[in-house]
Amino acid sequence: MATMEQRIDLGGGRKARRRVVTNRLAEAVALVAAALAIFVLGIVVFSVAQRGASELSWGFLTKPLPLFGTPGGGIAPLIVGSAIIVGIATLIALPLGVLTALFLSEFARPSMGRPVQLTLDLMNGLPSVIIGVFVFGLLVYGHTQSAVAGGFALSVVMLPLIARSTQEVLRLVPQAQRDGAAALGATKARTVLGIVIPSALGGILTGTVLAIARAIGETAPLLFTTSIFANSISTDPTHAMPNMPVQIFIWSESPTPEDHARAWATGLILLLFVLVTSLLARAALGRWRKKMGQV
Repeated sequence: MATMEQRIDLGGGRKARRRVVTNRLAEAVALVAAALAIFVLGIVVFSVAQRGASELSWGFLTKPLPLFGTPGGGIAPLIVGSAIIVGIATLIALPLGVLTALFLSEFARPSMGRPVQLTLDLMNGLPSVIIGVFVFGLLVYGHTQSAVAGGFALSVVMLPLIARSTQEVLRLVPQAQRDGAAALGATKARTVLGIVIPSALGGILTGTVLAIARAIGETAPLLFTTSIFANSISTDPTHAMPNMPVQIFIWSESPTPEDHARAWATGLILLLFVLVTSLLARAALGRWRKKMGQV
């Protein structure tokens, strides 16, 4: 009997050791993969900073675009144009994304929710160039390029991101809050408007900021909808507006080294905005999740 128990223990011990080894091997592979991702990101940031940092100055951020073949100039029209286009995209994508997430999380039956969820996943995987071609055929062909068309194209990029992030933060709202509101006689709609949305507002805004950081660097949709070279600031959304992604592409195709340097500097500004915005948004989301965990 003792021999049988020893054999069972030894067998269990071998299985346990195998599981430990497998677990440590998986952790090592994951660590190496994460380190490689950080290394690649570091190379990209260093390369862009090395080539573009020398052009950065206050004048570069505040002056109009230089005319072809002239030195100096800045990217003020690009910053204003990108801000307006992304602002239009946010005004379209934020309410639609939040309402879609509320429908899936609070109201939809599984038979209705699964097709909508699948649609969001497919939209999230759409190549941005396909979105650009679609919006070109919908709003630009037969009309004219405009910031509205560009904003609509970017809103298609942002919509699934906002919807999915909002779904995640809605799941963090304690069910006890919903049950308490229902016990007091509140309707489902009243509970959502008065309890769920205010509780999830911090996470919703954080997810929106992450979506903005993703959309502001998209080039393909803007090439089809609002690509123009203009050395002055424009604020009319019914016309095409200069913006940073398209101008980087234009300068990169130029034969002059000055334009290449401006492209690197503009790319550095765009990269820094995306990095800082993403880090701040994730930090805010982490604090909000910690706060919600303490409720």
